[in-house]
Amino acid sequence: MLQIKLFFGNLKKKAKSIKNEIAALYIAYKRPDVPLYAKIAAVIVVGYALSPIDLIPDFIPVLGYLDDLLILPIGISFAIRLIPPKIMEECRAEAAGVFREGKPKSYVAAFIIILIWLIIISTIVYRVYVL
Repeated sequence: MLQIKLFFGNLKKKAKSIKNEIAALYIAYKRPDVPLYAKIAAVIVVGYALSPIDLIPDFIPVLGYLDDLLILPIGISFAIRLIPPKIMEECRAEAAGVFREGKPKSYVAAFIIILIWLIIISTIVYRVYVL
């Protein structure tokens, strides 16, 4: 029983950590001293995290949460490595209350995800019916 409590306690800490990192990346991409390539990576990760639509919908068993458990942490890690450590520290300190009133929705990211799905579906349809 204790192990289950520890597992869920660690899971809760990880989720809060990811939320704080997203907030820090959100702040970092707005800063003028962050390199352009790092801003692009941060915008993609933050946009995906805040998007109301996932690349893999959550209602698909197991795979639905794969993006939340793997893709998002990998993207966060990648974006953080592109930002200079001193700037990232400042952004983390600033990020404490960024999403206090809820997370903003990224409709641009939702549009991009829908576009990706349309391309995938049209490619499959094309290959099945035309080729």
